[in-house]
Amino acid sequence: MYQLYLKPHREEPLLRHHPWVFSGALQRSKESIPLGATVTILNHDGSQRLGQGVYEGGTIAVRMLTFGEEEIGEWRAFFTTRLSQALQLRKTLIQSQDGRTTNCWRLCYGESDFIPGLVIDIYREVAVIQIHALSLYPLRQLIAEVLCELPELGVHYVYDKSVETLPAQTPSDWIMPNGYLGKAPSAEYDRTVQEYGYSFLPDWERGQKTGFFVDQRDNRRLVESYARGRNVLNICCYSGGFSVYALGGGAQRVVSIDSSARAISLCEESVAINFSSDPETLQRHEAVVADAFDYLSAIEPGAYDLIVLDPPAFVKQRNHKQQGLGGYRRLNESALRAIAHGGLLFTFSCSQAVTMEEFTLAVMTAATLAGREVRILKRLGQSPCHPINIFYPEGEYLKGLLLYVS
Repeated sequence: MYQLYLKPHREEPLLRHHPWVFSGALQRSKESIPLGATVTILNHDGSQRLGQGVYEGGTIAVRMLTFGEEEIGEWRAFFTTRLSQALQLRKTLIQSQDGRTTNCWRLCYGESDFIPGLVIDIYREVAVIQIHALSLYPLRQLIAEVLCELPELGVHYVYDKSVETLPAQTPSDWIMPNGYLGKAPSAEYDRTVQEYGYSFLPDWERGQKTGFFVDQRDNRRLVESYARGRNVLNICCYSGGFSVYALGGGAQRVVSIDSSARAISLCEESVAINFSSDPETLQRHEAVVADAFDYLSAIEPGAYDLIVLDPPAFVKQRNHKQQGLGGYRRLNESALRAIAHGGLLFTFSCSQAVTMEEFTLAVMTAATLAGREVRILKRLGQSPCHPINIFYPEGEYLKGLLLYVS
C-alpha cells in the first residue's frame, strides 16, 4: 500500500470529506506511484490517517474513496456496495407519478455518490458510463459486470463512452474506443425509454453526453405545467425534450431551434413518436436549423410568450469565464428583447465554473440592456438523480431561472 503525506495545515478539506486532493497539498513522495494505485493519505507527520483514494498524477492528484479508517478493500465488493447504495437512493426518487413511467435516470453521479469520476446513466436495460478519472478507467470492465449483477437494476448492456471525458494526462495506450463492455444489443434493439410517460430515443453512441439530458427532467415538467395556450420557442433544443413537454402541456405552437441538423432530426423524431396519432399536435410543431443569436434577432418582438434557453456550456475552463458570461448575457438579452409582455423565460447555464450568483448577474445585466422588467419566479437546478454532495459544491453545475418578463 502506497502512502502520501499532506503538507502542514492541508488536512481541513479531507476532514470535511472533500473528495479531491490537489497536487499542491502533497509532500513530494520518495517513491514512484503508478497511475491508478490505491494510496493512503496521512497528515504531514503521519499521526493522523485521513482516508484512502486512487492516484491520478495530475492537478487532482488523488480522488478519495474512503475517509478516516475505512478501507477500500476488494474492488468488486466496493463497487457493489456503492452502486447498490446509489440505486436505493434513486428508487425513492424515480417513481411513476400519476401513472407516468420513468425508466431513464442517473444512477451514479461521481463525487455525490462517493465514486469520484464515475458517471452512469440508465436507459431502461442499458447503462452508459463515462469515466472522468483515469484511475478508474482500467476498472471499467469490472464496473460493467457489477452493473449487470445488481438484480434490482435490470441492466443487460453496458456502453462505455469515456473517450470524451478522460483527463488529458491519460496514457494514450490506455484508451480504447467507445463501445459495449460485454455483449451488445442487436441492431433491431428498441432504444425507447420513458420519462414521465413521454417516449424518447437516446443515442448513446453518437449523441451528446450519454445520449439524453436526464438532468433537465423536472425542469421539463415545469415547462409542461406553464405551456398551455402559449407560443413556445425552444432554443438549443437538441433532441426536443422541452418541446415534447410543451406540446404535451397544450402549447398553442412550439418552434424548436438548433444549429445542428442532426439535433433537429432527433427533435422531430421525438415529437413524432409521442404524437404520431395526433396530427393536430404534430402541426403545432416546427423545427428549424438556425443559429440561436441569428434567429432571436430576426423574429418579430412579442411572437413568443414562453422561451427556453438551454445552451451548451459557454464556460469550459475558468480562464474563459468572463468571455462565457458575456455569451450568456448576449443570449439572454436577445431573448428578453424578443419575448412578449407577460412572457416566461426559462434560462439555463450548465457551466460548472459559473455560480448561480454570476449567472443571475449576467441575466440581470441582460434585462437592463434589453429595457425589460424581470422578476424571478423560481431558481432551477438539476434533477434529484443528480444529488449534490454538501462537501462537494462543485457538483452543482446546472443553474436556471424561471423569469416573468414585462
